[in-house]
Amino acid sequence: MAVVSSVLVPYASYLRVYEPLAAFPEPERGHWQSYAERGHTPGAQDELRRALADLVPTPPVPVPVHESGDAFVAEVDGVVCVCPWRTRLRGWQALEGLAGQFPEPVLDALLPPVVRRQAEADYEHWRERNPDARPWILTSVWHIPVSWFTVFSDEEREYAPGEGATAPVLRYRTPMVQARRRLARALRTLRDRIDEGPLTEGLVDVGRWLEEFHPRSLVELDYGGLVHALSQDSLEADRSAADVAEGIAALRAGDDTGAEEAYGRFTERWRAVKERRMAN
Repeated sequence: MAVVSSVLVPYASYLRVYEPLAAFPEPERGHWQSYAERGHTPGAQDELRRALADLVPTPPVPVPVHESGDAFVAEVDGVVCVCPWRTRLRGWQALEGLAGQFPEPVLDALLPPVVRRQAEADYEHWRERNPDARPWILTSVWHIPVSWFTVFSDEEREYAPGEGATAPVLRYRTPMVQARRRLARALRTLRDRIDEGPLTEGLVDVGRWLEEFHPRSLVELDYGGLVHALSQDSLEADRSAADVAEGIAALRAGDDTGAEEAYGRFTERWRAVKERRMAN
């Protein structure tokens, strides 16, 4: 995460699921209904500010003490859908993945071992009471996985260039039924044409996650802070979902050359973004 001017910039993208209110049991359903009716809901930048504020004290607080009662809200064909933040759960899960991202001395400086051990113990106790819990939001830092793009079409792409202090927005949204159908078809194609590996494993993981939600949910891919790692020209030209769809269609047709070209465009675009992670 970084601070550019007064704008908080986490170079992260998000895959979100918005579920209809009917998917939630009471009293949670009532909470989200009242929450949506209030109209003014905080955004991703508000969640980030709260998370960063928890890291300022000594010792830092890597995971909120209490679960967030906030959510993203969307209306789909007249039906109110919500995507709970579940910041505490996502904080625990992110903490699990930190070990492989930083050398141990750096990690110890960021989050002392005693703090990490306490957070791990808290998570373990919480999971014993909530074995079926899952987040409504997946996060990816410095790139967007191929598997995420398989559930969208280029026609669902929404791009709004930033103006003044307003950041650009690039996102895709699709109904859950379409997301599941596209992912299943992509997985069948990959299994028929290539060996099992990280690509198919990624599709399986996303597919299992999507199956946890109501069939009338909305699925959203938000470029999030990655819009700050790409120029306006790059954002306008970005057709990652189209490249992935073209590559899978080529594989299905037995056109290995066409698949390699489409995948090459995709990997080159995101390699350039990943390389900026190590830049000063």
